[in-house]
Amino acid sequence: MTTDGPVGAPKPPADEPATEPATDAKSAPAAAAGKEKPGDGDSFMSHFLHNLWSANTVTVTVLSIVLALLIGAILIIVSDPAVLETFSYLTARPADAINASWDAVSNAYADLFKGAIVDPAAIEAWANGTGTLKQVFFPISETLTYAAPLVFTGLSVALAFRGGLFNIGGQGQAIIGTIFAALAGFLLPLPPVIHLLAALAAGLLGGALWGFVPGILKARTGAHEVIVTIMLNYTANLFLSWLILQKGIQATGRSDAISEPVDSSAQLSSVGGELRVNLGIVLAVLTTAAVAWLLNRSSFGFELRAVGANPAAAKTAGISVGRTYTLLMVAAGGLAGLGGATQVLGTAHALTTQVAGNIGFDGLLVALLGRNRPWGTLLAAILFGALRAGGNRMQSFSGISLELVTVLQALIVIFIAAPALVKAIFHLRAARSARLGASMAKGW
Repeated sequence: MTTDGPVGAPKPPADEPATEPATDAKSAPAAAAGKEKPGDGDSFMSHFLHNLWSANTVTVTVLSIVLALLIGAILIIVSDPAVLETFSYLTARPADAINASWDAVSNAYADLFKGAIVDPAAIEAWANGTGTLKQVFFPISETLTYAAPLVFTGLSVALAFRGGLFNIGGQGQAIIGTIFAALAGFLLPLPPVIHLLAALAAGLLGGALWGFVPGILKARTGAHEVIVTIMLNYTANLFLSWLILQKGIQATGRSDAISEPVDSSAQLSSVGGELRVNLGIVLAVLTTAAVAWLLNRSSFGFELRAVGANPAAAKTAGISVGRTYTLLMVAAGGLAGLGGATQVLGTAHALTTQVAGNIGFDGLLVALLGRNRPWGTLLAAILFGALRAGGNRMQSFSGISLELVTVLQALIVIFIAAPALVKAIFHLRAARSARLGASMAKGW
């Protein structure tokens, strides 16, 4: 005697065929979408938890930026005493509060745009013969200047993440890259083009060596790369502080912490005449293309993606997981080192304790915003560069603190890291959001 199911299990009515559980890849999403119809009585929390594991799409990225700008607008309003004063008599004259709030927010964001992309007044002045092309292209020049080193550190984090590693050490690797590049820049007597190439190669080598340490420790001992790279960040920073005070490195006749300047033959040439934008942004675009090819077209890219997806399965398939981890961190460190070299050879031109700024830590945010994809990372770096460049003008003309730009960056990343929250706020269904994101991605 045979049974169609467990003993005691209810059987379907005779006029209704028995349904089998969905087992193929096509039926599962359809079944999930069918449970997602609004109005089925799902609570906000169940909607939130369901979206938590849904695909993070381009739609969510755009909405995250919108939400960050809306919250930023609120912060602009509450930080302006003149605007807050109009709210004291809101019930008597509500138009005053509305108009004052709109003026404060619109002027601040207008200055943000003018400082990051283009100032229409500069274009009009140039057309009338009273302005120069430098004034027209100055905003985009500043944006690309700030973005160039972030591309490298962002790619460093993104590449490591695709291989299953979390490279927190981009800051330390960038610092070592600045040290090696600067030393090659003012200690090696070389002709112009060769000198620049040697300094860039030195920066790449320095970052690669600093990335090799956590890579080999991960491969041989299983040491967690997050802990090791964080400690190496501190080590690199302390080493820089010590080095620039040493004889032969410290600038002649100076008592403060600054090194000799990089020779002009090792500096990245400007691509905009008197503007600050230099060949670093060109190198960043070329490097992005190279990383994209490495990930998607090379055998090493296949291996690191396989290890990142499932190390045990990759090992069973014959891939050396330890070797992949080591090479991956070397490559990631080299990218971050190039970012540091771009910083010191392009704009800083000398070693100081803050020569690398926060480009390594900002690279984490850039990679997250770019979804750990090479071209997405490039666009995210340009966005962060635009926020930084526009924030300078916003502070000067609108009196808005530059820290607001940092808050905007943090808010964008928070919403990107919590896609379920964004989808729940805008009542986006996972399937619909994925379709919108796919269609927008095709347009890119």
